[in-house]
Amino acid sequence: MSDDVDGNAAFWKSDTEVAGWIAGSGEREQRRRAQRRLMADLLPFSEGEPFVFVDLGAGTGAAARAVLERHPAATALLADYSPPMAEAGAHALEPFRGRYRYVEFDLGGGPWPDAIPECVDAVVSSMCLHHLPDARKAQLCAEVFTRLVPGGWFLDYDVVAADDPEVEAAWDRADRRDPEAGLQHPHHAREGRHHAEALYISPLTSLLGFLRSAGFEAIDVFWKQLDTVLVGGRRPR
Repeated sequence: MSDDVDGNAAFWKSDTEVAGWIAGSGEREQRRRAQRRLMADLLPFSEGEPFVFVDLGAGTGAAARAVLERHPAATALLADYSPPMAEAGAHALEPFRGRYRYVEFDLGGGPWPDAIPECVDAVVSSMCLHHLPDARKAQLCAEVFTRLVPGGWFLDYDVVAADDPEVEAAWDRADRRDPEAGLQHPHHAREGRHHAEALYISPLTSLLGFLRSAGFEAIDVFWKQLDTVLVGGRRPR
């Protein structure tokens, strides 16, 4: 966050912390590949059609890579505020040189940088919004809405909280019985060591409500497994 009251900035701007996170990310990122490919497939562009999209909280660019692979004429703006993550992303995105660039943007607040155009064709986000309090999530959805061209899509892949203790218990049972298909909370033990940064994991109903309040249509849960979802909507034409 901008004032770093919860430690997010300190974590993601630390070379040591980010190096540790990346070192333990291989299995985690492999589990998420299919959902990010689905995100790319959901975007309404034909093969070879040029378009510009923003990857919010891009990190090392995993979501952007999926879109760039699926859409060879797409151009990506990767918005992040972590220099070490952007540096690692530049290595991972080397095959796409000339089709992307990083833009410094603190999603915790403040104006959008001038490097992001007033209108873009699509916005994606992957495992990022759970770092933002609900009020900021809602505000960011509204900001994304105003940045999209009419008909533009916003897709968000993230973790959600249960708003029913029985559901939470069912998730826990599934996690214990099938580690490969279990919970993917960023703070979960299977993800490696516990992160020092704050998490603000919202119920699915809240995420969908933020999209509706912002003005999106065609809102859907395009994929869900236990506590992990891919949701999104379109700005009306």
